[in-house]
Amino acid sequence: MNEERYILFDQYLQSEMTAVEKTDFEKQLAEDPEFASEFETFKGVQLQLENKFGFEAEREAFKENLTQISEKHFNNSKPKVVLMRPWYYAAAASVIILFGLFFFDYNQNPAFNDYNHPGQAHFTERSTTNVHLLQAEKAFNTRKFKEAVPFFEAALKENKTPEVQYYYGISLLQVSHYQKAEAVFNELKANSPIYKDKSIWNLALIKLKKKDYEGCKQILQTISQDYEDYDEVQELLDALD
Repeated sequence: MNEERYILFDQYLQSEMTAVEKTDFEKQLAEDPEFASEFETFKGVQLQLENKFGFEAEREAFKENLTQISEKHFNNSKPKVVLMRPWYYAAAASVIILFGLFFFDYNQNPAFNDYNHPGQAHFTERSTTNVHLLQAEKAFNTRKFKEAVPFFEAALKENKTPEVQYYYGISLLQVSHYQKAEAVFNELKANSPIYKDKSIWNLALIKLKKKDYEGCKQILQTISQDYEDYDEVQELLDALD
């Protein structure tokens, strides 16, 4: 689930961010198409909220109740109920259905971000002569994947290794360069036994990010049960059933 992301969206829309936070947020909007798409969807829901509830007091009351409902759903804790006008319950019910897209996942489809774990890059070959590799590592580990991509490309021209290719592929996946990412992972799957299952997993994540759930499932079924993170493979397969 991505409650933190939706709180972030709301903070931006309500002008509750610092100047630095706002700049970082807008940069992510420009660089991450999936993030931008989710934000646009959230804005649409917020607009419907404003049209239905108009007054700030009612809006805040609804948000409080929605938070408590979400906590009850996930933590089984007893919520405190904020009193609202009788007519408000009917309106709130219809909006909760809209917010189900975010909080309750009624369609039962797993989300890419729940399985997306880029990790940290710590290259075994740390030659100070390969400046591009050092720059790629730094950008990757600070989650500046768009900046990391050209650094990886330059590093691979100097010394092409499966390890560098793998993290290059992950960077491409993070910025939704699907075709290039698939090419990298397919090459690793065919030529690098060490990265074979990891590459297949990332090929499945590409399908998941594109919401091709059947394609994702088919790829996952080809991963060996000896894969070190097979528990997560099985978890995603169960979520796709």
